Amino acid sequence: MPFALSPERDRELAEILSRYPNRQAACIPMLHLCQEQNGWVSDEVVEFVARTLELPSAHVLGVVTFYTLFNQQPVGRHQVWVCRTLSCALRGSDELLRHCEKKLGVHAGETTKGGEVTLRTAECLASCGTAPMMQIDKNYHENLSIAEVDRLLDRLLAGG
Repeated sequence: MPFALSPERDRELAEILSRYPNRQAACIPMLHLCQEQNGWVSDEVVEFVARTLELPSAHVLGVVTFYTLFNQQPVGRHQVWVCRTLSCALRGSDELLRHCEKKLGVHAGETTKGGEVTLRTAECLASCGTAPMMQIDKNYHENLSIAEVDRLLDRLLAGG
């Protein structure tokens, strides 16, 4: 079935398009909007964006594959990103990542069996002064300890 935006998101798209000087400039915000609805950027989403913005599908796919914030396959209901940049690494992010992998029963890049959480790594989440840190969905969690990671993951897995 072809992808289509909900009526509410279609109104959001009209507002997005009004802010940009040309349709190509709206590609990234439109992809975010579509991903919010679909959970990931499927081939159908790429075709929808290309058709709507009057762009080659190769251009849209190039944007999707370049930026790591676009999911190219289905992901869990929540995404946990562990920062691995030098500042975080020096303050224990590798240990935090190993702990997350063990607690969730998945490796970085995988999704838990129930589809609840996808664990990922990021090269930098721009919070070097408060390392180690991770991002859960759109929220930053900084100056982390193993105990704090346990609390956050327990709350996440409990539906919080």
